[in-house]
Amino acid sequence: MARSTVKTEITGKVWKITAEKGQRLAEDEPIVILESMKMEIPVAAPISCTVIDIVVNEGDSVTEGDVIAHIES
Repeated sequence: MARSTVKTEITGKVWKITAEKGQRLAEDEPIVILESMKMEIPVAAPISCTVIDIVVNEGDSVTEGDVIAHIES
């Protein structure tokens, strides 16, 4: 099993966390939803995986390249 991180591709605010620790996700399922410029933008699992840890909280500000979660395939 390989561990990796999921990073943001934009700057914004964590609007909603949609996954939880230990949850199994399919590729492209959202982990968190960011709010940026009044738009809701999901940050999705890049592969089918299990969420090991989510390192942001709702309301946190993030910038491009910030780690939001650790996953295991």
